[in-house]
Amino acid sequence: MKPSLSIFREVLYRLPPTIARLQHEAVNPDATLSVNGFIKSIRRQKRVSFAVLSDGSHAQGIQAVFLDTSLTDGLTNGTSVRLTGKIKDSPGQKQDRELLVDGVEILGGCDPEIYPIQKQALSTEYLRENMHLRARTDNVSAMLRLRSRLMHSVMNYFNTQGFYFTHTPILTGNDAEGAGESFRLAQFADPQPDRPNETSEFFGHPAHLTVSSQLHLEALASGLSRVYTLSPCFRAERSQTNRHLAEFWMLEAEWMDVNREGVQGICGLVEDSVKSYASDVIGGQDVEVLWKDVEEVRRKTLVDSLSKTWARMTYGDAIKALQDAKNVKFEFEPRWGRTLQSEHEKWLSETFVGGPLFITDYPGNLKPFYMRANEDGETVGCFDLIVPYVGELVGGSVREGRVDILESKMRKDGLGLGKHEYGWYADLRRYGGSPHVGFGMGFERLVAWLGGIDNVRECVPMPRWASKMLL
Repeated sequence: MKPSLSIFREVLYRLPPTIARLQHEAVNPDATLSVNGFIKSIRRQKRVSFAVLSDGSHAQGIQAVFLDTSLTDGLTNGTSVRLTGKIKDSPGQKQDRELLVDGVEILGGCDPEIYPIQKQALSTEYLRENMHLRARTDNVSAMLRLRSRLMHSVMNYFNTQGFYFTHTPILTGNDAEGAGESFRLAQFADPQPDRPNETSEFFGHPAHLTVSSQLHLEALASGLSRVYTLSPCFRAERSQTNRHLAEFWMLEAEWMDVNREGVQGICGLVEDSVKSYASDVIGGQDVEVLWKDVEEVRRKTLVDSLSKTWARMTYGDAIKALQDAKNVKFEFEPRWGRTLQSEHEKWLSETFVGGPLFITDYPGNLKPFYMRANEDGETVGCFDLIVPYVGELVGGSVREGRVDILESKMRKDGLGLGKHEYGWYADLRRYGGSPHVGFGMGFERLVAWLGGIDNVRECVPMPRWASKMLL
């Protein structure tokens, strides 16, 4: 018997249907079934009562109809219940189906006098202080479902392109960005008196939380050719902007540049992949929930960008465009050799181009050591993807493959070439290195752009930033 090439077998055990499945899949209207969830709102009338039941799987939940109003005794906002009844087509316009309830089991009571998540609108600041409960709100649950859908979309895209998903270390002795903003692991908090000669470093040398998986991905790409990961990263930045978190998720990919397409090839894959993710979620219920209070011009800019080729320009051309801008006063003067500030990126993407923009070939002194030096001796083969209302979404480059140039740049940056330092990274070139490229994308920024969200703190389940870590 020829073995199956499929790596998936049929699911034999199924959990009870979620509200999302009950809303969208075929249901026997005569079958009695049970639905678990929590009460989001309840409305009592003389002869009939209504409640909205949510289990987090569907933006609207499902309306529960109680012809026997006594069944609602003890039900309040936040109460967890198991409702038994039949699914019927709804005569109302706001929902397609409803649950005609004939049985109620209270699973967990909720005191309405002290329940923090009331029905009225709640500020983002208030919800951050009640982070353990905010997943029950419409916008946060929609954001969480959007994250889940995007993760599926990412994996589907890279699988189609022949990439392998890999797991890279969270603990590392290297700083891929070279910015010195990593969290260092503390030495032993409780020295062992019976081991006086034991080093205080657990690994025998300093260790940090990873700021990027890139260097490790390059090692894996040397064997698997095309690899990617979607994993947590940590940066000890004290920035309080709406684009920065101390703990965030990064989509990173590395692959062999078989056709020597360089920066333009990376831009092509990034543009195609982001458009693919967007097409998977735009128009869905969760995006509609998140976009309901967003300005129409922002929505139009996003939707329009998905049907046209994204602009590309060099860093030099971007500086010239900024310098030639009429009737614009920048706080930071745009000048060659200086970092593009948020105000520059905003003007370029929202005003000058009116959509996503790839900026390529930055001066080498502005970028990390691993980017391949261009022939002009001043710039490196890299890009940043700038998107309206968010800023930098993706950064990538051709990796420096000439071991002599790479080691020279590493020494200049004060990076050691020892066994526990960066010597192994140079070895990747020394032992059969091949031209390769890669990029990193901030996952929360992708969620912010596609979800119309202003602050990345609202794009992650439990945000951490300087001076703030709840739970």
